Amino acid sequence: MHDTPTIPPAAPTCAVVVYAPGARRSTGFWRSLAVMGVNIYRSRELIRQLFIRDYLAVHKKSFLGFAWIMLSPVVAALSWFFMNAAGVLKPATPDAVPYPVYVLLGTTLWGLFIGFYQSATQTLTTAQGYILQIRYPHEALLVKQALEQVVNFAAALGVNLVAFLWFGVRPHWMILLLPLTTLPLFFLGAGLGLIIAVLGVVATEFRRLCEVGLGLMLFITPVLYTPAALALSPRAQTVLHWNPLTHLIEAARSTLLNGTLPDPLAFALSALFALAVFLVAWRLFYVSEHRVIEKLF
Repeated sequence: MHDTPTIPPAAPTCAVVVYAPGARRSTGFWRSLAVMGVNIYRSRELIRQLFIRDYLAVHKKSFLGFAWIMLSPVVAALSWFFMNAAGVLKPATPDAVPYPVYVLLGTTLWGLFIGFYQSATQTLTTAQGYILQIRYPHEALLVKQALEQVVNFAAALGVNLVAFLWFGVRPHWMILLLPLTTLPLFFLGAGLGLIIAVLGVVATEFRRLCEVGLGLMLFITPVLYTPAALALSPRAQTVLHWNPLTHLIEAARSTLLNGTLPDPLAFALSALFALAVFLVAWRLFYVSEHRVIEKLF
């Protein structure tokens, strides 16, 4: 008998990743955005696990635990209730909306924008413990950070709705469109945050200047007052008109309170501007994140 020759098993095929200098810079703009989008989709389980781990870790070590999520919006609501009862707050608001309701919702939307900005600036610094140990798409960290802000916003919005009922205000059914009207706030906040995260490595002054600028933006955005309050000042009206946050916050607030868009064209243009800022920032992050990590660590 002749021995039957044995055929060795085929070696398992493995994906080969080739790194080349300047490979990311040579990737086209839309191609790089598509790559990052695919990376986020493939990392959805990682995002979920990181979100659960980090969000629970923040509240597990405190005595009040998850009550901290509700404490800040409750304190804010009570402060506006007190000032309204004391007669301090009597400005005119659109459609006779109680001023505490108007300003409480405005500050909540502003907090969402600032939260998106801050979470984007900390996209890489919050993962210092394992960012050099595990190979994974770092853009997943931005999504995880944004999810934390969305949960905090949902808790604050729940407190707002209770305040609305207290003042006899019934939210409009177009509150269902709130995810769409607040999406541009994510684009603008996260876009600015990613740009500062990259530029801040080169010079920390960029981060400080942006924080000062955002502090100023609070006062030239109708968060604590109505646009009509500045009707007697043409210059102030011009500043408000060219401020994209004016139209983004007014649109989200108005759709929730009365189901209307004060200026649909201005909102559309502001939303497109916010999207453009985000796409440019995303591309910048994709091209330079490795250099940023080298500088950080």
